Amino acid sequence: MTIRLYDTSARQIRDFTPLTPGCVSIYLCGATVQAAPHIGHIRSGLNFDIMRRWFAHRGYDVTFVRNVTDIDDKIIAKSAEQGRPWWSIGYENEVAFNEAYDVLGCLRPTYEPRATGHIPEMIEMMRGLIERGHAYASDGNVYFDVKSFPEYLRLSNQELDNLQQPSGAGETGKRDPRDFAMWKAAKEGEPSWETPWGRGRPGWHLECSAMAHKYLGTAFDIHGGGVDLVFPHHENEIAQAQAYGDDFARYWTHNAWVTMSGEKMSKSLGNSLLVSEMVRRWRPIVLRYYLGTPHYRSMIEYSEDALREAESAFARIEGFVQRAVEKVGVVEPAAEVPPAFAEAMDDDLGVPQALAIVHTTVRQGNSALTADDKESTVARFAELRAMLGVLGLDPLDERWSGGGTDRGEDLHGVVDSLVRLVLDQRQSARERKDYATADAIRDQLQQSGLAIEDTPSGPRWSLS
Repeated sequence: MTIRLYDTSARQIRDFTPLTPGCVSIYLCGATVQAAPHIGHIRSGLNFDIMRRWFAHRGYDVTFVRNVTDIDDKIIAKSAEQGRPWWSIGYENEVAFNEAYDVLGCLRPTYEPRATGHIPEMIEMMRGLIERGHAYASDGNVYFDVKSFPEYLRLSNQELDNLQQPSGAGETGKRDPRDFAMWKAAKEGEPSWETPWGRGRPGWHLECSAMAHKYLGTAFDIHGGGVDLVFPHHENEIAQAQAYGDDFARYWTHNAWVTMSGEKMSKSLGNSLLVSEMVRRWRPIVLRYYLGTPHYRSMIEYSEDALREAESAFARIEGFVQRAVEKVGVVEPAAEVPPAFAEAMDDDLGVPQALAIVHTTVRQGNSALTADDKESTVARFAELRAMLGVLGLDPLDERWSGGGTDRGEDLHGVVDSLVRLVLDQRQSARERKDYATADAIRDQLQQSGLAIEDTPSGPRWSLS
């Protein structure tokens, strides 16, 4: 079956046909590094990580570019507020974003270019646009002439006559208030670079057009980002790139927000939940399950209850994996996922439908374990690992199981040792037929939030 994706520009689901057979090129708008990431920021990285993994599973060679915006108005404002160099703030938060991507199991991008590393490419693009009559310099700024590009606003489906173009301070000399800045004239005390039109710094939109051109060429397959980027950012990217002569992206894919009380999670609302804090309270693999398993185009309304539900659901998966390992040993992932899982993923990355197949497989695997059917247990275990690998949720993957320094895993080991001591006391009570004491120990553990399961290989505990 052909992979199909919802294309924002076409406003419909389309069959995916790559530019180059067997290859997929993806550009994802990454972090603007004025602050550390909250879970709303990181959802996009998770959604496109799953997309990337699915294309790879389907046999495609994936080139994945995720940029870093390390200079913009917000970073400069933070620099002034904190009395720190702009580059120090940017780098500190870039590291924080990469740590968040890593702790939640995202694969590293093929390329991760910074805006400030591509000033020559931006100057070259502006020069070409000015020569073609699509841009002009004024008061040290360089603006894109939106009337020169008839396809402008096609992505966001707006009317030019009704457009209110966001503008920043110092954007003087526009021929039309709807024109947007590609380059901003230097201000005293702010970072700047030399250009043929005077010193200044990049506008937000120019960097992505220039970097996509450098790393993916004049045309590529998929451009991604949050739905809030459709206008003005992605609309302006298209105008710059296509007016320059590039075909640019053939599919536009956007993920929805994480909200609180119906509002987009943002710093201005004061409701951000930093990834670095969340992973102290929740295991990273559970947080990935929570953020990555809803459909990428659906909103996630954050709540503690929803996270607890995700924790319980993932515990059912882990429980089968643990019991299966005890019964049949570690089984390698199957070469193919179940057909129903593949059908769901092919249909616009239908992760919720695919996840239903995951849980069905877990139930079938548990039934096989109960019946002591080792052959069926191995088969379901292999299928499950293949599916979880696509979703980045395989508990046996070394990313999650291999000797990291995650504090949650350290704490789990400490708790396990303590619980084992208590379970040994319970077992001793049972061996001397002091069942009242054994039951009292079990009840105390359960009141502490632990579930105790007696198995042929000994008692096993889990969070209830």
